[in-house]
Amino acid sequence: MAASSRPADVLFEIHERQRADGPAAILAIGTAYPRNCIQQDEFTDWYFRVTKSEHLTKLKSKMKKICDNSGIQKRHFHHTEEMIGVHPEIIDRAAPSLGARQAISAVAAHNLAADAASRAISAWGRPAADITHLVVSTNAGAQEPGADLRLAELLGLRPAVRRTLLYLHGCSAGLAALRVAKDIAESNRGARVLVACTQAHLLLFSPPDDDAHIDILVTMAIFGDGAGAVIVGADDTDADPAGTVVERPVFHMVSASQTTLPGTEQAVVINLTESGLADSRLSVEVPALVRGSVERCLTDTLAPLGLPNVGDGGWNGLFWALHPGGRAILDSYEGALGLEAGKLAASRQVLSEYGNMSGATVIFVLDEIRRRRQDESDKQEGKDCHWGVMSALGPGLTIETIVLHANGCHEN
Repeated sequence: MAASSRPADVLFEIHERQRADGPAAILAIGTAYPRNCIQQDEFTDWYFRVTKSEHLTKLKSKMKKICDNSGIQKRHFHHTEEMIGVHPEIIDRAAPSLGARQAISAVAAHNLAADAASRAISAWGRPAADITHLVVSTNAGAQEPGADLRLAELLGLRPAVRRTLLYLHGCSAGLAALRVAKDIAESNRGARVLVACTQAHLLLFSPPDDDAHIDILVTMAIFGDGAGAVIVGADDTDADPAGTVVERPVFHMVSASQTTLPGTEQAVVINLTESGLADSRLSVEVPALVRGSVERCLTDTLAPLGLPNVGDGGWNGLFWALHPGGRAILDSYEGALGLEAGKLAASRQVLSEYGNMSGATVIFVLDEIRRRRQDESDKQEGKDCHWGVMSALGPGLTIETIVLHANGCHEN
């Protein structure tokens, strides 16, 4: 009996040796965005001029109101008026433009992701060759070899780096990528996972619909380009193997969950067509769906953890890293959870400065919260709140949630 059990003992010993000792942590954060910037109060005129749609005066008036109420001051884009002029098929619904969009977006998104990742690696302090795993999430470039291999080459990662590529997860892409990274880091002792999320708005860019589809105007009014990157590891070590670089976790990722709301499949739709992602939908009903569902979803996620000062409406005992899908969505979270003024300050600040950069946006929010916690003069984020929630919405309608623990960023 003892002899027959020995192989099983060895199997479990190997399994335990391969797993990390502690929970996954975000060790460093980097962000990047294009230089080309358009002020939100100038965007309507720019958009209708570029798309040769100035004759659609009623739609232009609607767009102006949407922009004025968006909570956005400016956005950054890779595409310019000159670029669109060279590719008139982009503003012609009858002309196939997918090839041109993909070619332009892939290069732009790869370079932006490399910039953000380089910043994260620099903040981390260890060489890029120490990255063991790479998780890339993007809406740009549906070709293979894809964005993961290209990014590995741009950063000089090892040929043996283990790559995972996620396409078209919408606004929840950043959390989906971090969830995957958490599982990788906790299952592989010594793993250091680079997560990179990058967005190319050109794939969504579309002229206004003269049938007055409001979805197109909303999409054009809120999305922008950007990339975010983080380094994730799960070992409780202070230094690299050579003992030269101290790693300081910024946030631990305590748990990760995903919930799909039944009957909401058409609320957020992403379809790749010959005209890019033009056959997509962002329903105006999404904020109402959030108000009706988010508290139950968060309760189901947090209740099993038994966190202090949480439950029975105690949502203000947490800090909040919400993906700012739009001003109305943030308002819905705030109203449904009874959050105090300032609890979503980081999300609103990122929305104002950059708009919605799809999956990359929540990484900008995390970085903003990190900065606010370091600033001893800023009381808005509630530095006494060490437990927090990161959440985003995606196609499905899917709610991705990661519970965080902030590791004394302001105490350094």
